Amino acid sequence: MVLQVARYCNILNPVLFRTLCTAHKSTTQVTALRRLTLAFIIISFALCGCGPYSKNARVVGSPGTVVSPIQEEYHIHVGDKLAVRLFYNPDLNQEVTVRPDGKVSLLLVHELTVTGLTTSQLTDLLTEKYAKDLQQPEVAVIVNSFAGQRVFVGGEVGLPGAKDILGPTTVLQAIALAGGFKDTARLNEVIVMRRDADNTPFLIALDVEKAMKGIDLNQDIYVQPYDIVLVPKSNIADVNLWVNQYINNNISGISGFALYYEVIRGQ
Repeated sequence: MVLQVARYCNILNPVLFRTLCTAHKSTTQVTALRRLTLAFIIISFALCGCGPYSKNARVVGSPGTVVSPIQEEYHIHVGDKLAVRLFYNPDLNQEVTVRPDGKVSLLLVHELTVTGLTTSQLTDLLTEKYAKDLQQPEVAVIVNSFAGQRVFVGGEVGLPGAKDILGPTTVLQAIALAGGFKDTARLNEVIVMRRDADNTPFLIALDVEKAMKGIDLNQDIYVQPYDIVLVPKSNIADVNLWVNQYINNNISGISGFALYYEVIRGQ
């Protein structure tokens, strides 16, 4: 029976086959052989269970996955710092920060919702509001700080977290801002979480390995503000984690299992 398993192993790993046959010849190594065979079987099942990271992700080219790198006009976001200037009424000049509820507080105008508006739209709105108390007000709105231009990068990267983007930025550029890929990264299925116009979230699956090799540069799409870029673990990294959590840390009866596992992984 053991030699049958060994012959099966030969198909997948000739080095492992020779190790099993050599161990089988020695009576003192029968126990080691059984443990090594058990290790191989467990790892084989674990690898077979590794599949796509996300089963509901859209592919590049689907609606919402490809966006223009340049916005026609900037829209105000929460956290932006705005300067409101009135040329003939400088005492009403103010610098305000857009609150989490999307509003700002201004003299005479009081509270006003500004998120989603362009600076020209807000200028027209403020001109209309100030005209109730002022004669022919001349209003200018300046965005001093752009808080909405950021993405969030997590997973198998060097420096996960929120990253400010200045100008058009692709997924690979955002990952570079986050310290680049770790050795355990899954390059053929990077996930981008984005929201539709109605705020419904959806996922995009990218094979950035093809983009890095020049096979399909369309896989390196442009990110949008508030996108979440997730770099999952590779299949072998998932197996490593599974073995450590469920075998090395929980099955004390299999002494030396970690050593045999390392032998297999190193071949």
